[in-house]
Amino acid sequence: MTSQINFLNDLLWGSVLIYLLVGVGIYFTYLLGFIQFRHFGHMFKVMKNSRKSDAAGISSFQALCTSLAARVGTGNMAGVAVALTLGGPGAIFWMWLIAMLGMATAFAESALAQLYKTRDDDGNYRGGPAYYMEKGLGMRWMGVVFSIFLIIAFGLVFNAVQANSIAKAMNVAFGWQPVVVGMVLVALTGFIIFGGMRTIARTAEILVPVMAICYLLLALVVVAMNIEQVPSVIALIFRSAFGLEEAASGALGYTIAQGMINGLKRGLFSNEAGMGSAPNAAASATPYPPHPASQGYVQMLGVFTDTIVICSATVAIILVSGEYVPHGEVTGIELTQRALASQVGDWGGIFIAIAIFLFAFTSLVANYSYAETNLIFLEHNHKAGLLLFRAVVLGMVMFGALAELPTVWAMADVSMGMMAIINLIAILLLSGTVVKLAKDYNAQLAQGKVPTFDSAQYPELHAQLDEDIWTSRSER
Repeated sequence: MTSQINFLNDLLWGSVLIYLLVGVGIYFTYLLGFIQFRHFGHMFKVMKNSRKSDAAGISSFQALCTSLAARVGTGNMAGVAVALTLGGPGAIFWMWLIAMLGMATAFAESALAQLYKTRDDDGNYRGGPAYYMEKGLGMRWMGVVFSIFLIIAFGLVFNAVQANSIAKAMNVAFGWQPVVVGMVLVALTGFIIFGGMRTIARTAEILVPVMAICYLLLALVVVAMNIEQVPSVIALIFRSAFGLEEAASGALGYTIAQGMINGLKRGLFSNEAGMGSAPNAAASATPYPPHPASQGYVQMLGVFTDTIVICSATVAIILVSGEYVPHGEVTGIELTQRALASQVGDWGGIFIAIAIFLFAFTSLVANYSYAETNLIFLEHNHKAGLLLFRAVVLGMVMFGALAELPTVWAMADVSMGMMAIINLIAILLLSGTVVKLAKDYNAQLAQGKVPTFDSAQYPELHAQLDEDIWTSRSER
């Protein structure tokens, strides 16, 4: 089984996805006029009014926190360590690159998710790639295939990955047995996911900012303690990315390729740009300004925060600690724990265990919310189906706590890769609509207006959208 999974991984990540991810990122960066750089400051301005919402949606801040809850998990602590061990320090450069390009991709997919959102049977906003595939492209079959892969990836496999890292962290820090950790996780996760999307959003809104700030502050302390090493660490990352460390050996091409592949894989797993996951949270928001493009800016900020800020904090802790050994046996969350403990004492490993518990736990519930949205797309809110699915999700949490890390990561890579391919094809086909949304938003912004989308001004889109969501107030 493991060999077949690894073969499929090599096929997906060795060629197809690397070119597709980088290519789509470059395409949208160019198509949108380098929006992630030109409008970098505007991402933060949009967040000024991010607490607003209505009865049908969560606030933009809650949508950001929910997407960050899914993003900021094992990818930031365990995934960075895996990328370093397998791909060398150069892998971090490729993580940064895919994040910068991925910000434009995230804008595209999240703006589309907002545009094509709908209301479920309870009156709440739902949307995401499956919905824009059905409504925007008229390809429900494509949405069905995407939904199945997302449910497998986020509802099942990724939750096993998060549970796996929590169990290992708790075992290293406190000696707790994985079966005990798994049972606690199942109980806590069940309590949250049976509360619905708003409970998930409120949980993320409280936990995500606090834990991210605490982690970043501790990383800054470690960097300050080793400030003289920072220039050499940065130089090491760039030298390794382009093979300058290995230029005298015959393994130059292989080393660069490994760094690129592992950096892109772990980067995508961490920031999820182009994967089609975060748009599910973006679609649930009541945006302000009331325009689909505003959620594009919110989710661009999510990618930046996740990879450029939080992942870089983990990189700094590991590389200045002296604990990093190329291709060493110690990897994943254990490497991050050892690195921090070597700098601040044994309590550092305990801090990481608590942090990964909170990071990964919020990921568990946010991942479930994505899967639930896509299950509703398939089943149209079938209550019995939702209850059965929740039981299966909790079973996967228990499985993840007991499974071996390499197999779980490999399964995550395959499911993530298949999702990304389908979503990237869809947003390429809808790129004309993305440009319309960006131009409409920025034209109004340039006129000093609060950007407001009126679907009646775009007849070609109006017929594809749910009534009353994007119609101007005068027509309601």
